[in-house]
Amino acid sequence: MIAGRNAAAAANAVRAPSIRWVLAGLSLSMLLSSLGTSIANVGLPNLALVFNASFQDVQWIVLAYLLAITTMIVSVGRLGDIAGRRRLLLAGIVLFTAASGLCGVAPTLWWLVAARAVQGLGAAIMMALTIAFVGDTVPKARTGSAMGLLGTMSAVGTALGPSLGGVLIAGFGWRAIFLVAVPLGMLTFYLAHRHLPVDRVEPKADRAGFDAIGTLLLALTLAAYALAMTVGRGSFGPLNLALSLAALFGAGLFVFAEAKIPSPLVRLAMFRDPVLSASLAMNALVSTVMMATLVVVPFYLSRALGLSEALVGLTMSIGPVISALSGVAAGRIVDRLGAPAMVGAGLMLMAAGSFALSVIPASFGIAGYIAAIIVLTPGYQMFQAANNTAVMMDVRPDRRGVVSGMLSLSRNLGLITGASVMGAVFALASATTDIATAPPEAVASGMRVTFAVAASLIVTALAIAAASHVLATPRTGSQT
Repeated sequence: MIAGRNAAAAANAVRAPSIRWVLAGLSLSMLLSSLGTSIANVGLPNLALVFNASFQDVQWIVLAYLLAITTMIVSVGRLGDIAGRRRLLLAGIVLFTAASGLCGVAPTLWWLVAARAVQGLGAAIMMALTIAFVGDTVPKARTGSAMGLLGTMSAVGTALGPSLGGVLIAGFGWRAIFLVAVPLGMLTFYLAHRHLPVDRVEPKADRAGFDAIGTLLLALTLAAYALAMTVGRGSFGPLNLALSLAALFGAGLFVFAEAKIPSPLVRLAMFRDPVLSASLAMNALVSTVMMATLVVVPFYLSRALGLSEALVGLTMSIGPVISALSGVAAGRIVDRLGAPAMVGAGLMLMAAGSFALSVIPASFGIAGYIAAIIVLTPGYQMFQAANNTAVMMDVRPDRRGVVSGMLSLSRNLGLITGASVMGAVFALASATTDIATAPPEAVASGMRVTFAVAASLIVTALAIAAASHVLATPRTGSQT
């Protein structure tokens, strides 16, 4: 017995460092793909001058990356389930790293746009499979902690992009915002190649086929929706309406096709699971609200509170710092107290933080904003860790990639919708056609209304969480 215990202890000692290194590689993968989402935004004015292009043209540098992720993230997750997650993740890291180098040496604008689309495809693979790998490599008792860590990396990467990009452009020029990803990508590849478990080889007869028709329909539908929410620079014209109708029609075709195909990309029966359906809906609503903090708050800090650009950047960095400090702790709380309870707790904190953002800054200025963010951000981190854990805990191994991709997709759709819809709410509530020159009172009014709407969205998410808890039945592997 003593010998057996010693052997088990030795095995655990060997496994623990391996898990730490696995999480290091997965964290870098999540950080890089999230950083790529926002790091180029700050360089758009400079790139417009460098390439002698219009703002509408240089916007495609951001849009190409976003579209590639949005259209492909579910498909690459499913491909990982079929072909092997390790080899596909390694290919995605190589693709992302090589495309980052091509972005950094781009001689023309459209070279840069094409390279960003390829970089976005690599990022889609990294985002989709990183969460899926937690189920393959991390014990269930530590799933929440792992999800909290990945949530931290995602939030920090997205929020750190503008400030890091500004520093790199000021010190080394615009090419540095893309080339910085090359050595980091190489390190990520080394860690993933060295420590991720080898894919299990299955007989060809047991492998499900890849749904090419569903993949194409979903990609076209998501592209139409993403474009409908982003083109027009905030206005909703005939083109936006046509794209929205195309997305609606495409969604109908996709559902029809998936019901007929023997090995569908997305099994429609999955949505009968109230936990999964509710989690995807809540994820989209929460991401919509978090995007509002990135879109609306900078205008409020600069126009209503009169802060300089440097102080706006410094104040906006408080959120990422809180994310970094609270993410892992939130994951440990989820492991200890359970995911369902912590989903509700995170949403309640977010509702309180959103409501605080709508009323407190008007009376207490920057101190009121910081106080509200101190409540909102840990709530977001707790929700992310708990929500991802609740979804991924009992998913069948051969469906982890596609479910992980759907989680990332719902977050991405929320970010896209938040940038468009919450920006429109802010502009409408401010009663002005040009936010950049709006008087402080108008911007303050827009802030109040926008985050009142945000608070109502989080309350809606709370209602969905409560309903799913009532409807939930014991989950089985066959559901997902």
